[in-house]
Amino acid sequence: MSLNPQANEWKPSFTAKEFVPSFDAPAQPPPVPDAPPASTTQPSAPAPVRVLKLTKTEPVPQAPPSAATADDKLPKKEESSSKTESKPAPAAKAKTPKKETSSVPPQQPTNATKTDAVAEDLEALDGDIIADLYGKEHLNVVFMGHVDAGKSTMGGNILFLTGMVDKRTMEKYEKEAKDAGRESWYLSWALDTGAEERAKGKTVECGRACFETDKRRYTILDAPGHKNYVPSMISGASQADVGVMVISARKGEFETGFERGGQTREHTMLAKTSGIVKMVVAINKMDDPTVQWDKERYDEIIAKLTPFLKQTGFNPKTDVYFMPVSGYTGANIKDRSSACSWYNGPSLLEYLDDLKTLDRKLNAPLMIPVAEKYKDMGTIIVGKIESGHIKKNQSVLLMPNKRATEISTIYNETEEEVEQAMCGDNVKVRLKGLEEDVSFDPTFHHEVSPGFMVCTKKKPVKTATKFQAQLAILEHKNIICAGYTAVLHVHAAAEEITLGALLHLIDKKTGRKSKRPPQFVKQGQKVIARVETSGPICVETFEDYPQLGRFTLRDEGKTIAIGRITKVLDDDE
Repeated sequence: MSLNPQANEWKPSFTAKEFVPSFDAPAQPPPVPDAPPASTTQPSAPAPVRVLKLTKTEPVPQAPPSAATADDKLPKKEESSSKTESKPAPAAKAKTPKKETSSVPPQQPTNATKTDAVAEDLEALDGDIIADLYGKEHLNVVFMGHVDAGKSTMGGNILFLTGMVDKRTMEKYEKEAKDAGRESWYLSWALDTGAEERAKGKTVECGRACFETDKRRYTILDAPGHKNYVPSMISGASQADVGVMVISARKGEFETGFERGGQTREHTMLAKTSGIVKMVVAINKMDDPTVQWDKERYDEIIAKLTPFLKQTGFNPKTDVYFMPVSGYTGANIKDRSSACSWYNGPSLLEYLDDLKTLDRKLNAPLMIPVAEKYKDMGTIIVGKIESGHIKKNQSVLLMPNKRATEISTIYNETEEEVEQAMCGDNVKVRLKGLEEDVSFDPTFHHEVSPGFMVCTKKKPVKTATKFQAQLAILEHKNIICAGYTAVLHVHAAAEEITLGALLHLIDKKTGRKSKRPPQFVKQGQKVIARVETSGPICVETFEDYPQLGRFTLRDEGKTIAIGRITKVLDDDE
C-alpha cells in the first residue's frame, strides 16, 4: 500500500500481507514477529504503537535529502522556503528531533503534529551555522560607577589598545584636550564625543563603541556616572551581558562614591535589577600618587564592597571578580602589569575573553527593545536583540502601536551592513515605510520611541496598561499608599505609573501574603500591587521573559523600588 497519508486512491504493494486504507483509518495492522527493524538508526524516542511494520527483508530506502535532511544545516531563508513551497515527504513528517533522519513510516497526521505558524518562523541555528554566519561571539559590556571614577578613560584606552582608535587620532585628541586645559581627559574623548561632555568631563548619554579581541567581539556601553543621568545608565545596563563596576582607589574618591548618595551603590543595584549576573569590579587609579599600587588600599576597598554586593544579590565568590587596574596607563587592561607584583590574576580583557559562552535564545520569538531612534534616509532604530534572530527584508511588527513594517537594512556594531543578526547582537536597523504611512491608530503617537519593541507578527509581545507586580521598597522617607505616582523603567522604556491598589504585604521571613490588603507600605517592606501606566507599554511576566518583566521605580532622582511583573492584566481586570 502507499505510505503517503495524502493519497486518495489504493496503490497495491506486492510485498504487503494485507491492504490498509491510506486515509485516517484507526485500524492497526497486525504486527509481524519476524520483521526486521526499518532503520539501523536508533530514534530518540520510542517508536509509536501505530507505526506500520514492513514485511520485506530489504532495507527501505531513505527519503531523499531534499525532503528530510537537506535543510537541517541551512540558514533560515532556505529552510522557510522548503517548508512553505513544498509538502514534506513522509520520512520528513516522522522526524521529531531537529537533526535525526528516520526511515520508519510516520503516524497519520494529527493537529498535534502539524507545524504551527510560530514554529515555521523559528528554525534552529546550530553552532556551525552561527560560526559561519557571525564569526566570533558578541558580548555587551557596560561600564558603571560613580562620576569621575574613570569609566570613559578606561573605555577609550581599551579602544586604543585593541586598535579601534589609531595613534594619530589619539594624538589629535591629546592636543585638543591640552588646548582646552583638559590634558588628562584625552583618552575619554574617544567615547565622549559631544561638546558638552568634553567641556564638563562628564558623560551625559550612554556612549557606545566596539572593539575586538582574538576570541570575541565587544560593544562598550559607557554609562554616565552623574546622578542626574541615571535613566541613561539604566538604558545602558538593560542592554548589557556583563557589568564592569569602575571604582576609584584614590584617597577620598572611593569613600565619596560609596557612601549614601554616591552612585556606586545605586549603579550596583540597578545592574542587578537590569539582569546583569556577572560583575567585574575594576579598582581603578591604582597608579595614583595617593595609592601607588598599595595592596592594603586594594584589600580595604574589597572588604567594604563585598558585604554590599552580597546584600544586593551578587555572590562574591561566583558572580564577582575584583582586579586592580589603571585606566590611564593601561596597566592590567590588555596585558598584565609588572607594577603590581602581588596580583596574579588575569587582565581585564583576558578575563572577559575567558568568560563562559552565554546562553542565547536563538530560537525564541524575536524581541528587540528600541533603545534609540533617529532619521537617516528613513527610520533607524538601535537596540540589542534579546531573543530570536533577524534577516534583511524580514517582515516585523512594531509594538505597542501594532505597526507592520519591514527590515530594509541591518548594521552591526561596526556600522557594516550585514544580511542577518542574532540574539545578543547590538544592531542598527532601518525600518521601511514608517514615515510614509500614518494611517494606523490616530489616537497613538506615530513616532517610534525608546521602549517600543520589534517582534514577529506571529508571536507579538504583550502590551498592557495594567499589571500585577511584586515590589521591594528600597528608599522612601514617607509611607506609600494607593495612588502613589512614580516613573517606571523597564528594558528601554520609561513611563509614568500609578499604584492602583496595594493587594498583599509579603512577610520577609516566611514569604507569606497577608490576607487583607494593606493601607500603606514603607521602606524595607515587600508588597504585591496593581500598577497602572499612563500609556501602553511592552511587558511580559518575569517568569516568561525576565528581561521584559523586571523594572525599577524612580521618584525625585532616587530609586524608590525594584520589582518584577507577576501577571499582565487586561483593561477590564
